[in-house]
Amino acid sequence: MPYDNSAVRRQDRLLDEARARELLAGSRFGVLSLVDGDGAYGIPVNYVWDGDDSLYVHCAPDGRKLRCIDRRDRVSFCVVGATEVCPAQFTTAYESIVLDCRARRGLPPGERMRALELLLEKYSPAHKTTGLRYAEASFARTEIVRLDVVAWSGKTKRVH
Repeated sequence: MPYDNSAVRRQDRLLDEARARELLAGSRFGVLSLVDGDGAYGIPVNYVWDGDDSLYVHCAPDGRKLRCIDRRDRVSFCVVGATEVCPAQFTTAYESIVLDCRARRGLPPGERMRALELLLEKYSPAHKTTGLRYAEASFARTEIVRLDVVAWSGKTKRVH
C-alpha cells in the first residue's frame, strides 16, 4: 500500500504517513466515490481497515453502489480528520487522506465473515458476541466489498 505524496500539488501541506495511518484506522466513516454511467456517485460509508492493504465496506447485496462497481472497479475513498473553520483568517485547518482503490466483491464466505468481525470490533466492541450472531443470521443479506489500496496520499493545513 504505497503512501505517495509526490502528486500532491501543495508540497508544503503534506500529511506524514504515521498520521495518515492513524486517520485510516480511527476514523468512523469515509466517502466512497464511484463512476455511475456518465456521472459520479459519492456516498459516506462505515468501513474498517485490515491494517495492511485493504478496507472493507458492508452493504445490501444489491444497489447503486454495487452496480457502479460492476461497471468500473476503480474507486476513490476519502477520509477527513480534524477540521476547523478559521473565520478571521478566511481559511480552514484540516487533514485528509485520499485512497485510490480497486473494489472487489464476490469474496469467499470466510473473508466476508472476517470483515464483519473486524467491523464489529471497530464499531460495537462491547456487543461483539451479539453482533456475530446477528451477522450469521443476516449473512445471506449482506455483501462485503473489499477496497484494495493501489496508492494513497494525505494533506493537512495547520493554522496558527
